[in-house]
Amino acid sequence: MTLLELIIACTVLLILAGAAEPAIRVTIVRSREAELRRDLREMRNSIDRYKDMADTMAFRTEVTSNGYPPDLQTLVDGVTLAGDKKVRFLRRIPVDPMTGQKDWGMRSVQDDPDSTSWGGSNVFDVYSKSQGTALDGTKYSDW
Repeated sequence: MTLLELIIACTVLLILAGAAEPAIRVTIVRSREAELRRDLREMRNSIDRYKDMADTMAFRTEVTSNGYPPDLQTLVDGVTLAGDKKVRFLRRIPVDPMTGQKDWGMRSVQDDPDSTSWGGSNVFDVYSKSQGTALDGTKYSDW
């Protein structure tokens, strides 16, 4: 009788574990999507803070940049203000949770809004280079 009970208990546990696996996978994807949203928001806010400071002429920028940073590394390295004070906008370039790399897609002011090639003169917007589809059906690169 005990062996039969053990087999039944193991079977029930296997069925429950099999039913929980899809929910766990969705939870993992959902947390990576939330991390992607946070990273994009953080980088876009940093670009906006850089632009705001450039517009107030707190530091010198190139005329062709329209006040936007030349690349993401500039946000990490920071800029020097008039009183030799250094201001950084990002601690580090975040890793794209969908691709696992620090390689982000960038758009400049001169690029089309849906362009996938960077003009190379300034960073107006960032996006994920992942070709995957989110749980809501949109592409990660469109976020």
